[in-house]
Amino acid sequence: MVSMNFSGVIFSDPDLLVINKPSGLLSLPDGYHPDLPHVRSILEPEFGRLWIVHRLDKETSGVMILARSSSAHQFLNQQFQDRKVEKIYHAILQGRPDWNSIVIDSPLKINGDRRHRTTINLDRGKPACTQCNVLKRMERSTLISIRPTTGYTHQIRAHLASIGFPLLADPLYGSIPPKDEDFIRRAALHAIQIQINHPISNHLLELIAPFPADFLQYLNQNQPVE
Repeated sequence: MVSMNFSGVIFSDPDLLVINKPSGLLSLPDGYHPDLPHVRSILEPEFGRLWIVHRLDKETSGVMILARSSSAHQFLNQQFQDRKVEKIYHAILQGRPDWNSIVIDSPLKINGDRRHRTTINLDRGKPACTQCNVLKRMERSTLISIRPTTGYTHQIRAHLASIGFPLLADPLYGSIPPKDEDFIRRAALHAIQIQINHPISNHLLELIAPFPADFLQYLNQNQPVE
């Protein structure tokens, strides 16, 4: 069972709770397995009633915002709908691209194949945009920063796989399956930063989630290569 270490709380006040979600914890209840732990079931005994504002995939770690009142929930939902929220992810790619920055804008179709993957679909896909910048090249992999301007399910994973650089340890989208000795054994994606306006004060908040242990171990063991 996944447990939440409350040192993972990034910000808390009467209106907001912001956490550094660990990989392996569901953002929402599983419809087939409702007894599995999820963000609210772990946090509500300590913090009271919470509202989910946005979600991260189960494997994705990083900054996640929850509302502590229905009014805060409505305000934050509107920010997300209006695309006024800036999100930054860090990811480790399998391979070493020859570009330093790239914008991927291929249209995406959710549940586009029998494996329920998000796929590129030029005819029936929805407009999507993912901006990427290289931060560190290693011998067989690359650390990048990502700014998605849309927020579809598996958008980052599908877009990067479509140009030949799937996330490390993401066999669903084409990378080599992880080995027992590998530090990273889940799709190597971390939501590192988010910017929102506070629902009451309207002040801009920049919220940062430090790397989890698997990212730190991998990056410490893999030195930069030019």
